[in-house]
Amino acid sequence: MIDLNFIDRFKTEGKLKKSYTNAKLSYLRRIRWAVSAFYFGMGLCFATWASRIPDIKMALHLSDADLGTILFALPVGQLMMMPFSGKLVTRFGSHRIGIFSLIMYAFSLTNMGLATTSWQLALGLFLFGLFGNMNNIAINTQGVYTEKLYKKTIMASFHGVWSFAGFTGALIGLAMLSLDLAPYHHFLIVGFIVITLIAFNYKFLIKAKRTPVTVEKKKLFTKPDSALIWLGVIGFGCMASEGIMFDWSGIYFKDVVKAPGPLIILGYTSFMIMMASGRFLGDGLILRFGRKKVIQTSGLLISTGLFTAVAFPYLIPSTLGFMLVGLGVSTIVPTLYSLAGKNPTVPPGEALTIVSSVSFLGFLMGPPVIGYIAEMMGLRFSFAFIGVFGVLIALMVSRIKAIQ
Repeated sequence: MIDLNFIDRFKTEGKLKKSYTNAKLSYLRRIRWAVSAFYFGMGLCFATWASRIPDIKMALHLSDADLGTILFALPVGQLMMMPFSGKLVTRFGSHRIGIFSLIMYAFSLTNMGLATTSWQLALGLFLFGLFGNMNNIAINTQGVYTEKLYKKTIMASFHGVWSFAGFTGALIGLAMLSLDLAPYHHFLIVGFIVITLIAFNYKFLIKAKRTPVTVEKKKLFTKPDSALIWLGVIGFGCMASEGIMFDWSGIYFKDVVKAPGPLIILGYTSFMIMMASGRFLGDGLILRFGRKKVIQTSGLLISTGLFTAVAFPYLIPSTLGFMLVGLGVSTIVPTLYSLAGKNPTVPPGEALTIVSSVSFLGFLMGPPVIGYIAEMMGLRFSFAFIGVFGVLIALMVSRIKAIQ
């Protein structure tokens, strides 16, 4: 029998310098703004890539299966970096790794705009995944530290900023499509925006003390904490749903919904609006209704939204369905990351690496697999297949008695 009652093992352990814990509220707010800016930059880079996938697919004359194969390069890059990201953050500090990785993330984005062949795009996606994973761990570690300073749940709001960046990226993508601007020039403009955000905010990132490890010297590969693994399993189902929305929503609206012209981005945009809204409201909902009810409801919303888009593949029903999916995925991952960062036996960066490693398998492996399923069974069947994950999330969370 698998013990899923592990949430009570997580407790907040302060590892921050006194200069931060004794800081004035105005300075804490500036820290929060700075960390939010890095979340925004990270989200803007990814959303910018996602907004131009249909154009790049057409420009390179790729089939669904071809695109699915190339998209595997991104999770390969993520997986290659996963064993090292947490250790790098612990060794050099999340502030240093966050700055470096976000710069390289933006640089990798611009290079993908230069791709003229499949292998060039695959190489660009590999690097994008490599630095994306490093940045994800570093910035979420900053989010955990900031949450400790505020002594209340604010992680969902950080992820709300990431989602808002996705919405902003979608709008910028829509504008670039209307202007008929090439992906490279589009990516270059976004890269400049991200570098500007870094320049104005890097000084306010939290410089935390290294978290002492109280266990004996570890082997290179050790069995991870089972509690963190189960947090990752819950996240897997959520992020598989989230991943297909980023990579395939535009194609679904183009090929299945038959949305006209620039409206092919409507599904992605509606998804991002609701995901951002849900995350800004998520902390309050969790305080009022409890984690269990919120996550259970979120899982059911994911399934309902995807099944609606599959059953009624028309502009308005599919848009409403994608909105439900956005609302459903909004609060799950921030809650899991917040819990992971409070693990008393594992440094925050390494704990987040474990949870995100399992979770991101869904986010990154889902979209490529969807390409193969779509090639054999059709894109509607692919979306229905992922829709089952939401029900599984609700069932799994119902077994975790410690989540209230």
